[in-house]
Amino acid sequence: MESTRAVLRELRGAQKPAKGVSLYSRYVNRPAGRIFAAAAYRLGVTPNQVTAVSAAFTFGALAPVALVRPTWGLAVVIYLGLAIGFALDSADGQLARLTGRGGPDGEWLDHVVDCAKMILVHTAVLISFHRFFGLGSDGWLLLPLGFLFVAVLTFCAGLLREQLGRAAARSAPTAGAPAGPVSRLRAAALLPADYGVFCLVFLLLGDERAFRTGYAVLAAVHAVFLVAFLGKWFKELRALRAD
Repeated sequence: MESTRAVLRELRGAQKPAKGVSLYSRYVNRPAGRIFAAAAYRLGVTPNQVTAVSAAFTFGALAPVALVRPTWGLAVVIYLGLAIGFALDSADGQLARLTGRGGPDGEWLDHVVDCAKMILVHTAVLISFHRFFGLGSDGWLLLPLGFLFVAVLTFCAGLLREQLGRAAARSAPTAGAPAGPVSRLRAAALLPADYGVFCLVFLLLGDERAFRTGYAVLAAVHAVFLVAFLGKWFKELRALRAD
């Protein structure tokens, strides 16, 4: 079997394009996922099994958000679980490309876990708000519900944009325009919309006011990104219409 160093070299050459990816995913999450993918390859673990382990870390980290009164120590544990789960979420795809063992079942499973993650993370915050936070007003309970709406709509709309774009590209008689250079400025601007950056807010969970403030700011930023993304994706798909 190949050495870990050789596997890492192959994985670096089998990355998805960097376009549309934030600096966190490019320089933190993907490299971490590459290490997990190399370890999984050496151990003979399949991509779907890596997806299952990713789900276990993510859902295991979310359970105490809803069930345990927040403390600073718990906040660190929750963040680490979410961050490791996110890195493993990158590892399964990298492992699939390395081994050629990817397929519709793996892509489907990955999307199902991602969707469940989006729903559960904000549901867990809602439950924590209700059980443990001194909110002063029940209006605060609308915040995780609104964030949940924004997150799920962004996820579903982005997934549909990707799938419909692929279908249009397959039926197009000519190849599309070559991809332009990757903008570092755009990658930096996408940081607030990155799930890995979102996970950082859980480090504030030990202080109710700090967490609520950070969570509310991210909710507002994600809502702005949603509006921008919807307009961009609609224009892109409109441009693919057959005349």
